[in-house]
Amino acid sequence: MKIYPVILSGGAGTRLWPLSRAVLPKQLLPLVTDRTMLQETALRVGDWPELMAPLVVCGNDHRFMVAEQMREIGVTPLGILLEPAGRNTAPAVAAAANYLMAIDPEAVMLVLPADHVIKDKKAFADAVARAANTVRDGALATFGIVPTAPETGYGYIRRGSAIGSDDCYKVDRFVEKPDQPTAEGFVADGGYYWNSGMFLFRAQTYLRELEQFKPDIAAAAEAAVRLGYRDLDFCRLDEAAFAGSPSDSIDYAVMERTSHAVVVPADIGWSDVGSWSALWEVQEGDAQGNVQRGDVYLDGVSNSLVRAESRIVAVVGVSDLVVVETPDAVLVAHKSQVQRVKQVVDHLKSKERTEHLHHTKVYRPWGYYEGIDAGDRFQVKRICVKPGEKLSLQMHHHRAEHWVVVSGTARVTCGETVSLLAENESTYIPIGMNHRLENPGKVPLHIIEVQSGSYLGEDDIVRFEDIYKRA
Repeated sequence: MKIYPVILSGGAGTRLWPLSRAVLPKQLLPLVTDRTMLQETALRVGDWPELMAPLVVCGNDHRFMVAEQMREIGVTPLGILLEPAGRNTAPAVAAAANYLMAIDPEAVMLVLPADHVIKDKKAFADAVARAANTVRDGALATFGIVPTAPETGYGYIRRGSAIGSDDCYKVDRFVEKPDQPTAEGFVADGGYYWNSGMFLFRAQTYLRELEQFKPDIAAAAEAAVRLGYRDLDFCRLDEAAFAGSPSDSIDYAVMERTSHAVVVPADIGWSDVGSWSALWEVQEGDAQGNVQRGDVYLDGVSNSLVRAESRIVAVVGVSDLVVVETPDAVLVAHKSQVQRVKQVVDHLKSKERTEHLHHTKVYRPWGYYEGIDAGDRFQVKRICVKPGEKLSLQMHHHRAEHWVVVSGTARVTCGETVSLLAENESTYIPIGMNHRLENPGKVPLHIIEVQSGSYLGEDDIVRFEDIYKRA
């Protein structure tokens, strides 16, 4: 039996704002270790001999970051499927199933969200092995986390009759997120598990059940893969077909309807890291119960999470707080109230602000840029171009640009002129002039860019040529 890990790397992770943002969501961030959550997920399944290379499903905007993060840890994915629009897990997994069926008609899918923590990898491997025995007989297995507390933030699965002797059970029913007394009853009962959102099933079994219960989703996913096309190292799902699919989760579309659902209990040190308090819980704190990261000073603080990204953060005489600092936003919340962070993101959206979309540092396939200062008719950025990379050949209708090389070597195209600039040298790009910045060297190129003009938005870019095939 060949098992193909399918890593779902979608979602915005709004409950971990201000660190997680739409352009750089939580699965692409190093939250628990020095590796990102996507990297940890890929490595978690990378050393099992019975598992194949992972198939990653992600949004179009994250494709280059996903590819770069896989390269950094030495993982070559089976493929990277690009969702043109978010349609929840049922269509995403259906697309992955169709993709795998073209490679291996007997493929078994291990569906894993990219943003979960699993501390006990051996126990997880044992749970997958138990689930595999049921999958051979046509089951669709879900992993039920043995609850450690009456958690109201998770859905639950009630087990039914036992299947064989491998501690696997038919699913009696799925339960929505309960209130506190109900959750306490679930834990006391012993027959309820947290719904992890992780699954194991044959690709053909899942597609068969989906066609029965949600034929519109099944048809859209099949067409999206069949009409999809290669783009560099990515597989683009057909935009029209996939966008036409209804949005639904695996649970609602299939698992709550099928008669073949099986729950496999798993005591694996699991967390979906769905809030700042959850992140505090999965990390080892100091003697006072504090989890800290970055340039942090604590005095008389207990049971708190304090994270500094760009400057010193001093916290004095408090307990049970979450304090998260980024260059453009600061969050201070009581640990018991962190679920309300989503309301902050909703507020930013309603005011048409940008702090929920991206950080001051914005990653691009060629490197990154970082906002330093801005005012009336000017903006200053720090730009880093990786060795051998280059920006698109482009022009701007409303702004001019001044570039100063801080370190490295720049090859600059300005109109018909191509020149090399070394450290401390500069150039000027007039409004409306075709231009391109390249790094021909072997070390990163760092420049300071000063923009001036009547409009400085990122959408004032007309691309004529781009090696990354961006629009």
